[in-house]
Amino acid sequence: MPYAAQSQADLTPPAKILSMSGLAFMKGLLAGEIAGAPIAETLNLNLLEVDEGRVLFWGEPTFNALNPSGAVHGGWYGSLLDSALGCAVMTRVPQGSVYTTLEYKVNITRAIPMGMSVHCEAVVDHSGRSTAVAHADIRGVQDGKVYATGSTTCIIMNLRPTG
Repeated sequence: MPYAAQSQADLTPPAKILSMSGLAFMKGLLAGEIAGAPIAETLNLNLLEVDEGRVLFWGEPTFNALNPSGAVHGGWYGSLLDSALGCAVMTRVPQGSVYTTLEYKVNITRAIPMGMSVHCEAVVDHSGRSTAVAHADIRGVQDGKVYATGSTTCIIMNLRPTG
């Protein structure tokens, strides 16, 4: 299980990220060799599997993920989906490049009860020189029901010096 960065000093330096393929970076994250995102610890999310073009996350909303009416906040769904979608895209990013999310869409199909374990699987549909597209769903670990779906378009930026 990846460990979360506890300070900015724990974050991976950009030069190191650019020296690796996105898949190598993600596998290093999964192996605990690279610090994970602090937000994952805050939101109780964990990376479980990494393959080229695919990742699997686990999540379980806690009391801190609730909105004022006691339901799991939509931002929790969005953060889980954005994390999984972005990490799946990262597995297809070549060495010397990075990605960022251009847009993502969340479709909540049913409420996740607080404390329910879910999986979020994200798969890359297209990865080109400058853009990538992926989709994901959040499913209950116990019941297999779909609780939300999402999709993203990301931009891939080559940061290698040209000359």
